[in-house]
Amino acid sequence: MTTAATTAATQPSTAVEKLRTHLVGYRPSGRLWGWLGPLAVTAVGGFLRFWHLGNPHQLVFDETYYVKQGSSFLDYGYERSIDPSFSGTPDTAFTHGTTDVWGQAADFVVHPPVGKWMIAGGEWIFGQDSSFGWRFTVALCGTLSILMTARIARRMFGSTLLGCVAGVLIAFDGHHFVHSRTSLLDLFVMFWALAAFGALLIDRDHARERLAVAVARARSSAGSATTNARLAGYGPGLGLRPWRLLAALCLGLCCGTKWSGVYFLAAFGLMTVLWDVGARRAAGVERWFAGGLLRDGVPAFLTVVPIALLTYLASWTGWFLTKGGWDREWAKAHPSDSWVPDALRGLWHYHQEMYHFHVTLFSDHPYKTNPWSWMIQGRPTSFFYEGKTKGQEGCLVDQCSKAITSIGTPTLWWGGVAAVFVLLAMWALRRDWRAGAILAGLTAGYLPWFAFQHRTIYSFYAIAFVPWMVLGVTYVLGMVLGPRTASPTRRLVGAVVSGSYVVICVMLFFFFWPVLTAQVIPYAQWAARMWFPSWI
Repeated sequence: MTTAATTAATQPSTAVEKLRTHLVGYRPSGRLWGWLGPLAVTAVGGFLRFWHLGNPHQLVFDETYYVKQGSSFLDYGYERSIDPSFSGTPDTAFTHGTTDVWGQAADFVVHPPVGKWMIAGGEWIFGQDSSFGWRFTVALCGTLSILMTARIARRMFGSTLLGCVAGVLIAFDGHHFVHSRTSLLDLFVMFWALAAFGALLIDRDHARERLAVAVARARSSAGSATTNARLAGYGPGLGLRPWRLLAALCLGLCCGTKWSGVYFLAAFGLMTVLWDVGARRAAGVERWFAGGLLRDGVPAFLTVVPIALLTYLASWTGWFLTKGGWDREWAKAHPSDSWVPDALRGLWHYHQEMYHFHVTLFSDHPYKTNPWSWMIQGRPTSFFYEGKTKGQEGCLVDQCSKAITSIGTPTLWWGGVAAVFVLLAMWALRRDWRAGAILAGLTAGYLPWFAFQHRTIYSFYAIAFVPWMVLGVTYVLGMVLGPRTASPTRRLVGAVVSGSYVVICVMLFFFFWPVLTAQVIPYAQWAARMWFPSWI
């Protein structure tokens, strides 16, 4: 028998569920496939990245800096230069396997320590002279980023299928693949920024669920006649938000890899506050804008920024605890009445020198590029090239090539260009938060480089925003596939078009495979993969 008391007790629960659905949106069922699908894609992508990871067994491109600096961290706790009196080449000095090749002078480095400590982790496990070891961590992070991208896409688009599509696209992107097998710092920037983005997405959902409960209860307590009644004031506080704190930690590690992580910190910080403002508006809070800023924005700033800053400072522990780091004793040689400790004054001076280096880097390089050309793959960076003649390393013709060129899968990147315009339209005209979130990642990883067109920069920096480009393409493929309510015919046509695009991307990845993995192939076959003169 239904009583009035029973009905009254169930009304708040119904109101909470309605409001939660309104604020959070659709979430796919099937938790098992939600993990098994992305994990299967990750396993395939990870196998490709770890297969013959140690080949070539020599330093590739800028590995000559970061691998040696990671090794120096293990030996001394800071970056030490190679002894100039050592008779071997720099590569030989590294693979010599002893510590006596390191000189007494500290090395002036222009990037923070996190990425080099991560490289050092693989060297510590597998040995400092192991090419597999010094590439292990970057391959691991590249593999994990496939899983993160798939799960992020599933959460954003409410579809396990689209989550797996995003995972496939990033797993078979040549640019991401090459970075996952080369010990540079930029993939670590991408990894920590992506981890922060994923944490903020989870925080968004959890915060909106809490808001739904709090607002529904407040309306019930106030005796509101409808579930759509406006809630007076700023709305409820949402308490501690651990996923946001985790995002702050990840953003600190991102900045501690390269300073370009600061742009992700700024963009994602603004993004998460705007999400909170929008949530209060959608929940019917009367003073939603002020409430979002005061109850969410101020606490976000007072937690995210200090945690990120402290994490960044902690990454310099090796420099603080040793006496041999570059200009470590500068503050003692330049005494001051300032209340700032000498160690921090010295670090600030070091950062001034690093900044000066970055803004005055105008050296010529054959592979320097303008950011306008990055997404259309105007000039991919050649990481490694050796010419071979008949009989060398299996070469069966007169002339062969052995190359690693960071070519992004063309259909994916060209599709990404089109996706940007779709995202801008959907964000501006439909206020689709997913489009805005993807654009936030693209903006943080890509747009700042247009302010540095005058200095020497390279297209391989684009790895920082690859996941958001993939999410943008996946967003468009979801539109092509059609909504769940569409007719079977419409869904079938959309599935064929979207599926064909994904298959073409995978096929092109394997077409470029030889020049992504330093395979010895006839020169004519190498030339056939250099589609444009600017690629050579």
